[in-house]
Parts: sequence; C-alpha cells; structure tokens
Amino acid sequence: MDWRAPVANDTAVRSAPPTAPVGRIRLPQKLRNLELGLLIFACVINGASIVLVQLGALGHLDLTLVSLFATLSILVFGLHITLRFVARDSDPFLLPVATVLNGLGIAMIYRIDIADKQYGWDSAAVRQIAWASIAILCAIGVLVIIRNHRTLFRYTYVSGFVAIVLLLLPLVPGLGRQVSGARVWIGFGSFATFQPGEIAKIALAVFFAGYLVRNRDSLSMVGTTFLGMRFPRARDLGPLLIVWALSMSVIVFQRDLGTALLYFGLFLVMLYVATGRLSWVLLGLAMFLGGAFVASRTLDYVNGRITNWLDAFNPAVYNADGGSYQLVQGLFGLAHGGLIGTGWGQGRPDLTPVPQSDYIIASLGEELGLAGLFAILALYILYISRGFRVGFAGQDDFGKLLGVGLSFVIALQCFIVIGGVTRVIPLTGLTTPFLAAGGSSLVANWIITALLLRISDTVRNQPRLVVES
Repeated sequence: MDWRAPVANDTAVRSAPPTAPVGRIRLPQKLRNLELGLLIFACVINGASIVLVQLGALGHLDLTLVSLFATLSILVFGLHITLRFVARDSDPFLLPVATVLNGLGIAMIYRIDIADKQYGWDSAAVRQIAWASIAILCAIGVLVIIRNHRTLFRYTYVSGFVAIVLLLLPLVPGLGRQVSGARVWIGFGSFATFQPGEIAKIALAVFFAGYLVRNRDSLSMVGTTFLGMRFPRARDLGPLLIVWALSMSVIVFQRDLGTALLYFGLFLVMLYVATGRLSWVLLGLAMFLGGAFVASRTLDYVNGRITNWLDAFNPAVYNADGGSYQLVQGLFGLAHGGLIGTGWGQGRPDLTPVPQSDYIIASLGEELGLAGLFAILALYILYISRGFRVGFAGQDDFGKLLGVGLSFVIALQCFIVIGGVTRVIPLTGLTTPFLAAGGSSLVANWIITALLLRISDTVRNQPRLVVES
C-alpha cells in the first residue's frame, strides 16, 4: 500500500530501510564519476589561470607556485575520494564549483602579488594556498565525523552558546585586533589573525534551525490578522528582538555593518522558511532599517559609509580620509575591463586599495571583463541553487532549515560584497566567498560546503515511510 493512502485502525506505520528503485543501484557511482570529471575540468581551469597570470605579468613560467597549486589539487581529489566512502550520494556539483572559485581567487591574489613585487613563501598567494589546504582538511574532517546532519539537532543550544562566545572574542582585551576600523579579529601574539565571526555564522545557522524547529508552531500559528497578514503576538517577538539587538551590538561595538546584516538576514530568511509568514520579514526589515538609520545619525563609521555610497564622485568625499577613493578606483577598474577584460596579468588591479580582499571582484572584473564576472556569478548561482535544492529536498524540517540557511549565507554575502563594490548598496567590508584572501572565511566556506554535501547525502538515503496491514 502506498504510504500516502489513508491508514486503517489495524495498520502500523514504520520506517523502512531505503530500498533503491530499479536503475538506481549504480546511481552513487554515476554521481561520483560526474563529480570526478567536473573536478578535473575545474583543476584544468585553475592551472591554466596560474599559467596565464605568469605569462601575462612575468612573461615566463615559475614552477614553484604551480607545484604548490598541484598539491592543493591533490587535497581536493582527496576530498572527492572521501565522498566515495562516506557520502556516496552527495551532490556532485558543489565540490567542483567551490574548487574553481577557490582556484580563481588564488590566481587573482597571485597576480596582485606580482604587481606588488611580493614573491616567496611570505606572499599572499602562498598563504592563501596554505589556508585553502587547511580548509579542505577541515571539510574532510566534518564529513568523516558527522555521518548524519540530524546529530547537530542535539547541539542546538550548544551551537548558540558557541556562536555568542565567538562573537565576543574580539572584544576581549589583549586578544581582539582592530583591522581597517573593524574589531572583528583575534590574534595570538605574532600569529596570524583570525575572524571568529566567520565560524559563528555556521554555529548560528545550526542554532536557528534547531530553535525554529522546536518553536515553529507558536511562531507561525498564533497572532493577529492585519491587512491580510497574520502578525505575531508581542510575547512571540522575543527571538527577533534578541537577534536584532545582537546585530546592532555588532555595529556599535565591532563597527561591522556587513556582519550585522549577514546575521540578521540569515535569521529572517530561516524564520520565513520555518513559518511561511511574510509578516516576520516585514517586521524584521523595519527593525533593521530603523536601527541602521539611527546608527547612521549617531555613529561616524556608519554615516561615512553611506556618504561614500551616495556621493562617491564628490571631490571632497573622494579625497577625504576614509573617503570614497577605494570605491571609485574599483569602479574605474571595472570600467577598464570592459566586456572581455584586459586579460590575466595585463590590467592594473593593484591601483585599488586592498584589491586581493575587499575588492577582488573589481580585480577580476578588470582582467576578465564583464563576461568573466558573469561566469563567476553563474558559478555562485549554481552553488547556491544546489544548496537550496539540497535543503528543500529533505523531509526533516531541521535539514531543510539548515540547508537553506547555509546556502543563504553564501548568497547574502555575495550580494553584500558585490553590491558594495558595484555601488548598489553601501560598502560593508565582507569577504567574497572562496575568492577573497582570508583564512577564516575560506575555512568557514569549505565547512559549509562539507555540511551541504552531508545533508545532500543524508537526504538521498533517508528512509521511506511504508504502511503495513
């Protein structure tokens, strides 16, 4: 009997082991073979990018960085082999897309190193390769340790506690570091700085997913109807107010508008997916915009960002300390690239401040052109759409919320960064996922990839409900 049919009183519903339909016996092998082919193609693209950078900027080949890049490719194939053993049914597109984005970012960072005459083991490209290796090893560890994403549901409140601790670490005297005006980094003596907020966004996604699953009924079914929408009761506004206060505190104490927007946007989207109520989104947007407006009137940091955005080409704003010089230089770089770009190694991305981090999109746009940027955006769309597909394909609410939340983090971060560089919204200073220089961001994004791969594998192997008479 089909499990969707009405169940009689003398029937029993049980969870049956996942039996593969006809023709699906070899599906895992086909998925992994498809992934292998795409990985080879991704590594060829990345290797060609490094070679073209050297030929365009140096005029000759340097096998040192090529060999380091080959080592990174070996680790990527090691992750692929791990999937063949511990997640055979996982999505075949996520890993190749993450690989090619990571490789293009390293190639662009290497290009800027050449322009700045930074060579050797202390260059930003070598550090990025080292961080990418650590990030891929972390992804392998996540896949080996977490065999079912539902185990994370047990650690809902532990994840929330961990997220709060990570967010508070930069405020600890002697541990926190202020970089470019934002206090979101920690450092240990002379060791490299790390941004704990990047890991906190993963912990927050796990916490939000677990909390909303537990409290979805009270958040979605009770409230007052107004203008055709059901608004929540005042007593149910607690979670929204807490996350709003957390986001505002990030703006005030850590001077980081982008991170605050990322956290609050993540909660709003997961809240909407859990409840299906647009009223939560409207209330949340009104609260955040109101808080941002007050911050723009009282905090010089926020007011400066908005002024640079609205009046970027004003000579007074352009030449001011902390003015719009970086924003305008990035726009000039994008314009110089035109439709097909100047070519690898042929542009001047080094004229823009921090081109390997905040403005790596402008750097890529100059040398790859609008066509290259569209290709990169298409890769992001593919990655995010596969992540959403993974989330909505699951039958358990926790997996659905977690998959959608992790995918939306990447989507919102891309919008905030690319929107700021292209002057669609005020610049906030977040890193572009997988592309920009930065170890903490790279580790977090590869962990997100591993979790999405784990969820996709669990979804494909989840048991079917059958009915027995």
